[in-house]
Amino acid sequence: MMLRKLYYILPPSFRLLARRLFFLPIDIYNKIFNKNIEMVPPRGLIYTGSGDFVKTGKVFLKLFIDYGNLKPHHRVLDIGSGIGRMARPLAFFLDENGSYEGFDLVDTGVKWCKKNISAKYPNFKFQKVCLLNDLYTSSGNNAKTFKFPYKDNEFDFVFLVSVFTHMQPDEVKNYLDEIGRVLKTNGRCLATFFILNDYTLKSMDKNFNFPVNCGEYRLMDKKVKAANVAYNEDYLVNNLISGNNMAIKNIIYGYWCNHEKSEKYSFQDIVVFEKL
Repeated sequence: MMLRKLYYILPPSFRLLARRLFFLPIDIYNKIFNKNIEMVPPRGLIYTGSGDFVKTGKVFLKLFIDYGNLKPHHRVLDIGSGIGRMARPLAFFLDENGSYEGFDLVDTGVKWCKKNISAKYPNFKFQKVCLLNDLYTSSGNNAKTFKFPYKDNEFDFVFLVSVFTHMQPDEVKNYLDEIGRVLKTNGRCLATFFILNDYTLKSMDKNFNFPVNCGEYRLMDKKVKAANVAYNEDYLVNNLISGNNMAIKNIIYGYWCNHEKSEKYSFQDIVVFEKL
């Protein structure tokens, strides 16, 4: 927890540099001894998530198929595409009739994905969007008014992995509105959250918790509001998601808060909803 607090003290650009320097010896070793894996970035460039890059992607692909009804011919939108953790397994899954669009606010990830994924799979497209988020950027437009650069009813499946966990309520609400706009009827969205309910409020431990109480949501760090955000379950379900012409299909609780750990599930909680 202390290391995480020190990390949050750094300006956004320095956080990326600190990670690059920390993993530099490993990345040099892997390059010299040809240990790199196809479409897997150097560890120092990975600025989102932790754990095994390849294994995590495979876990989520199965979740996309099992809960999101993802098919090989679908048109897919990845909101917060990062540095290709989810795009990689999708590149092996989607067929020639399927396609992928991803956007992210960190230029490093977008450039790497274009060079290493789009070059091999032309139906995979990535773009940078200029949005302000105090965990990753120091400037940009406001996410609460951002309009996705896609047409209405364009996608069969939309997903967000570790995106809403870094956003404030008005930003989440706008994104949900936009998801409802770009999804086809009966299309599904899978999104991860940190969900607060009676169990999680009692079970949070000192190493991963949300001490800053903002009413319907909590923050991990009061100075970096996007560091990690957790939402009260009733508020999330009845106020943020409802009213967007969406129906919740599943809630799959993750193991972040002392739930049983399993490779079948994610660290964060998952909510799956369908456009009516």
